[in-house]
Amino acid sequence: MSGNQYKGNDVSCCIKYFIFGFNILFWLLGMALVGIGLWAWSEKGVLSNISSITDLGGLDPVWLFMVVGGVMFILGFAGCIGALRENTFLLKFFSVFLGIIFFLELTTGVLAFVFKDWIKDQLNLFINNNIRAYRDDIDLQNLIDFTQEYWECCGAFGADDWNLNIYFNCTDGNPSREKCGVPFSCCTKDPAEDVINTQCGYDIRAKPDSEQKDYINVKGCVPQFEKWLQDNLTLVAGIFIGVALLQIFGICLAQNLVSDIEAVQASW
Repeated sequence: MSGNQYKGNDVSCCIKYFIFGFNILFWLLGMALVGIGLWAWSEKGVLSNISSITDLGGLDPVWLFMVVGGVMFILGFAGCIGALRENTFLLKFFSVFLGIIFFLELTTGVLAFVFKDWIKDQLNLFINNNIRAYRDDIDLQNLIDFTQEYWECCGAFGADDWNLNIYFNCTDGNPSREKCGVPFSCCTKDPAEDVINTQCGYDIRAKPDSEQKDYINVKGCVPQFEKWLQDNLTLVAGIFIGVALLQIFGICLAQNLVSDIEAVQASW
């Protein structure tokens, strides 16, 4: 029998199997997210050309699946196997890893509150970089379209931000049919239309500013995101507090189980 495994007659079965059951769900969900990410990369040919991972100028949304899934998989594995096998090393690793994530979340929240203007500038830069890469990746394109449709916005601070994209800019040398236009996700929705008009944004920025608002959403996504946060502050705060309490609860349970196991070890 391993030096870190014990029969543990005094170990709380409730805590042990609660940690096991909770973490096996995280483990399986993390595995599923990583699998989806690998499948998406396979469909885009990334796995056959690994160097293309860094070629995209903007954010590849698949990275979100891979990073979140990878963290959930590691945490779930450590918590699940650590509890089931009463392995103190894995349980301590689970607690420390969860504590580091909690600390990073707390630090990020404080810094975001203190440096709001800097965060706004970075968000603007992030959105503009992804606007440049809009046609380079279908997943990124779908993410931008979803964001602009959901928040009824266009560009970071306005429709003219689409001048950063080589297909939509208004320069004389641009041969694209989308010249001086915006993606269809910028267009105001017509409830009478059952089929999305993907050409509704063509040539729209060639019109005077006073006419553009009749066809597209002229507000930028950064101000719309700020407005959404203000309108849903209670919900956002509730989610963050709930996640934080869940993490603290997980750390306490894991440490309690470690203490039980070490007490049994000491009695031998």
